[in-house]
Amino acid sequence: MENRSIETNEYLYVYTKGLEEGSLCRLEQRVLFGQESDNLIKSTSMIEPSRSPFIKGRLTILYSGDSVEDISKQVNQIELGNKTFKVLYIKINDLPSGNKIEFEDQRAIEKKVGWNIIGKAEMRKPDVLFGIIPFEGRWYFGSYAESDSVWLHHAKKPQEYSTALSTRLARAVVNIAVPDPTDVSVIDPCCGIGTVLVEALSMGITITGADRNPLAVKGARENIAHFDYHGEVAVQDIAEQEGHYDVAIIDMPYNLYSRATAEEQYTIIKHARRIANRVVILTIEDMDEMIVKAGFTIMDRCVANKGLKALFSRQVVVCE
Repeated sequence: MENRSIETNEYLYVYTKGLEEGSLCRLEQRVLFGQESDNLIKSTSMIEPSRSPFIKGRLTILYSGDSVEDISKQVNQIELGNKTFKVLYIKINDLPSGNKIEFEDQRAIEKKVGWNIIGKAEMRKPDVLFGIIPFEGRWYFGSYAESDSVWLHHAKKPQEYSTALSTRLARAVVNIAVPDPTDVSVIDPCCGIGTVLVEALSMGITITGADRNPLAVKGARENIAHFDYHGEVAVQDIAEQEGHYDVAIIDMPYNLYSRATAEEQYTIIKHARRIANRVVILTIEDMDEMIVKAGFTIMDRCVANKGLKALFSRQVVVCE
């Protein structure tokens, strides 16, 4: 197989996740990329690494080859001008156990490739970060963008309660609901303290929030302002909601502040059907019958566990 420089934009996404997050991660992958993988996804879709709580980084592929030597022969084509660079071996678990590359060998690969790049190497704060990754029997080299884990900064909010969504789950749910945010109108009509709102706003998604509980709305507004985001949050029951949205995200009320009976749950789903084309529902109960009765088709789903022992879990149900 001959070496090739890739003219069209292709990317390798490096994934990392907890054992309990597999189902949620795979659903996000299916929605964003139309495929699943434990460690690496190759795609022509460009996603900012920080959008997903599971993406560790994104390699924009410049060259590929059968071996590190193949890559080394190609990288001298790179023109950096006065910029400094660093080559990073991207550690993943794609290789069979017998072919694992140890730490010293990883550093040797970085040096071998870096030696052939015309420019000045800088280990601490390079202007350009390159990555090299083995994947499915091939080696890939390109510019590497690391995730800056935005959601971690949102974990501590002024207003919180114990049953609120984690920021990781909320961020994944926003991606599942809005894979392409271009010109998409979104509403969270049962927004609680605004965990979903904060994650969506941090990704530049236009989203409206509402809740029938004035205390929850007050908390959501305070949380949004705390992170210097701007979004509308109204005291309003979903039954009173006017207008129409492309997407609705609904975390079914069940906590001490906002209990919902079975009848109220069905009412929420029925009004979600009225106000949005696509709805992602988070629930701790089986609501399939209600969802279908309201006129939805269940398109996909996953289970989001809290903790390895799965003592508490939510279903994430994608409906259209």
